[in-house]
Amino acid sequence: MLARLEQNSVLLSDDDLGRAQHALLVLPKVAKLEALRGVPCLDALRAALARRKKKPEELAKTPVATDLPGGTLAAWVMLDSARPRFEQYTALRKGLQLVLAEKPESVSIGVFGTAAQRRRAAALAAYTAWVNGTPLPERKKEPDSAVLTAIRLFGHRVPEGHAAERAIAQGNLLCRDLTVLPPNELTPGNYRARVKALARQRGWQHAEHDMKGLRKMGAGAFVAVAQGSSEEDAAIVHLRYRPKGARRNVALVGKGICFDTGGHNLKPARFMQGMHEDMNGSAVALGILLAAAELKLPVAVDCWMAIAQNHLSPRAYKQNDVVTALNGTTIEVVHTDAEGRMVLADTLTLAARAKPSLIVDFATLTGSMHTALGDRYSGIFATSPALARQALAAGEASGERVCAFPLDADYDEALESKIADVKQCSMEGAADHILATRFLSRFVGDVPWIHMDLSGSSCKGGLGAVATDVTGFGVAWGVAFLKAMAGRKR
Repeated sequence: MLARLEQNSVLLSDDDLGRAQHALLVLPKVAKLEALRGVPCLDALRAALARRKKKPEELAKTPVATDLPGGTLAAWVMLDSARPRFEQYTALRKGLQLVLAEKPESVSIGVFGTAAQRRRAAALAAYTAWVNGTPLPERKKEPDSAVLTAIRLFGHRVPEGHAAERAIAQGNLLCRDLTVLPPNELTPGNYRARVKALARQRGWQHAEHDMKGLRKMGAGAFVAVAQGSSEEDAAIVHLRYRPKGARRNVALVGKGICFDTGGHNLKPARFMQGMHEDMNGSAVALGILLAAAELKLPVAVDCWMAIAQNHLSPRAYKQNDVVTALNGTTIEVVHTDAEGRMVLADTLTLAARAKPSLIVDFATLTGSMHTALGDRYSGIFATSPALARQALAAGEASGERVCAFPLDADYDEALESKIADVKQCSMEGAADHILATRFLSRFVGDVPWIHMDLSGSSCKGGLGAVATDVTGFGVAWGVAFLKAMAGRKR
């Protein structure tokens, strides 16, 4: 449940600041504090900066907090509107963390500067407060976190109450809530039940292809991975959202591996830790759908979720197996820990059969993307330079940074098999993020396609606006992409 937002168009005053127990003051970037107008308690800020031997403009990177004489904890941050949105979100997140560390029930946020500066700052600050004000699920006897129930925003007011930022925060929180759940709770069966309940609540069309149906259909790539589980609770789940006036149809596809042992190629403990988060791609797709529906974006959305587990058992698939995917492609299994591309292969085939305007898939797919980018960006691949540019622009607009990688056909040489149409992967491991995408490209046909390898799904200490290690990366990007797509001419 997100905090309620109380807006006030007047600037935060000394009296307002005195009544607040916790406050964040968002200033425009200036070289001298004397350039600021209407900002309360500047003497306290001046003293705090002097004590730390900091210049005012350093607040754009390192916010400071100080106790005011009346007992209010005030944090100060500067936003440099010339800098990328990611950096502005990062500054706001750091400033809010100084305040939220005391677990307040409410926080007052004052934005200052010109009308345009206040408008931009208010939207960014509202999103940052919402996305960090609700704690993620935890199973402690005494929870560490408190729920922020009220945000009091001074200095700018909008009639819609920052509905776009609220919707994106809801989508991000849904994604992170699901991702952090322990694997004994979020089994494929329980995940499917949660999605079905959400679809019923939201009025989305809902369908499932269970293991029996997938075998009958010939979805051998998905079944090969899922057959190692003792319970046959895996499925490809399909949600449909059809708003009035939709001018485009987008298929969102997500990898939903609720736990990944690596199968017969068993992961060592160090790399198996955290593998309940391997369903994050499906949660990103679901979070985008929720936000798009909340905003009533004029884009028809099909959400396809490949929900399964990759277990080790006598029935589990193994190296050198040859399986037949839904589109008839035969696949030589090379490594059982490359299961994500297997379940996505058949899911992408189903999505492509409906001939959408675009397919976008999300997956925590390869370790090589982490090697390439670390955990502060995610990598994207696109079937055209124009699509890649649009994906990069959505990253700039959302504050979720993406980097484009090549998709040249000559990489296919590494996937040539002597016994099947294609190898699942290469044992050499070089450029596996590119090879995985070349493999997946066989299952989208001629539909325009973007693949996002979510190396930024988890970042220690938070990323951009989000303060938790699990970031929900991709939800804000997806909404920005869909909004731009809805506004473009055919």
